[in-house]
Amino acid sequence: MKSKIPLWRTLFTEQPRTLVENDDFRVTALRYASGVEGLRVENSRGHLLILPWMGQMIWQACFDGHDLTMRNQFRQPKPAQQVVETYGCFAFHSGLLANGCPSPQDDHPLHGEMPCAPMDEAWLELDEGSLSVTGSYEYVMGFGHHYRAQPTVVLHRDSALFDIGMQVTNLASAPMPLQYMCHMNYAYVAGAELSQTIPAEAWTLRESIPAHVAPTPQWQRFIEQLRQGEATLNVLDAPQCYDPEIVFFADRLERYGERQEFRMRAADGTTFVTRFSSHDFNYVTRWILYNGDQQVAAFALPATCRPEGALAARRNGSVLQLAPQQSRNFWLTTGIA
Repeated sequence: MKSKIPLWRTLFTEQPRTLVENDDFRVTALRYASGVEGLRVENSRGHLLILPWMGQMIWQACFDGHDLTMRNQFRQPKPAQQVVETYGCFAFHSGLLANGCPSPQDDHPLHGEMPCAPMDEAWLELDEGSLSVTGSYEYVMGFGHHYRAQPTVVLHRDSALFDIGMQVTNLASAPMPLQYMCHMNYAYVAGAELSQTIPAEAWTLRESIPAHVAPTPQWQRFIEQLRQGEATLNVLDAPQCYDPEIVFFADRLERYGERQEFRMRAADGTTFVTRFSSHDFNYVTRWILYNGDQQVAAFALPATCRPEGALAARRNGSVLQLAPQQSRNFWLTTGIA
């Protein structure tokens, strides 16, 4: 039998407070010194730190003694309207009206309006062998779009794998454009091997250079080696070449089957994995960055389009359309296999 437990902001104080505890799970409410509320959700293998009122961002993921979260400059989550103002999390929801890095001609923020959205509701759901953190956010703009987003994270008993979901419902009387990416910022693992179910030739090197990228001569030489096939990103063994970032795209994944799996295998055998259906996510991005401030190996960022801004998605025909009152659901599984 499923039990629903509503969450209220008054539960989150400077002194951590246990909300749920049983043989399988523990849930603790806390408030950072910055004022941002956090929810620590634990099982026997590790924990997630979720920000229930700020886009339901996953601030940290730790399992089997491994911190899965990118190295970053933030000691704690900061109150923010745009994700770049608190870019230290394990995962956030990018979109939903626009996704990715805006071009100079785009008018949307980096990764859209959803990453730091002020949630209207948040609650827990306890079921046999699982614990879910979910919530609801209603976006409405006069003379504009109107939708409801319901993100969900599901932690399972005795498992280092967890599920991330998103449901989007168009509440307006007109069609709604939809662009969505589940942006998981895995920690960089030196020497790790990257593999996947799609063929190697499915990957395309990003040719555009976003405004935040400042090419260096060494980076340009490495990009040319990647372009010519003289270098690969199959093994993370050249960190000096990953600053600025290296980005690959794979499009129209349905060509390679429905069930997709992407892996990052550490030298000690630990395997980080992301699994999803190409019916939900027909695109995937790989993002690698290594410098003194940020170290990230986002080996799989499942999406409905490339993260190059709204106008680029419109030009290549990858913007989804939701009819009035229509809903779309997206699910993936990630963690340590």
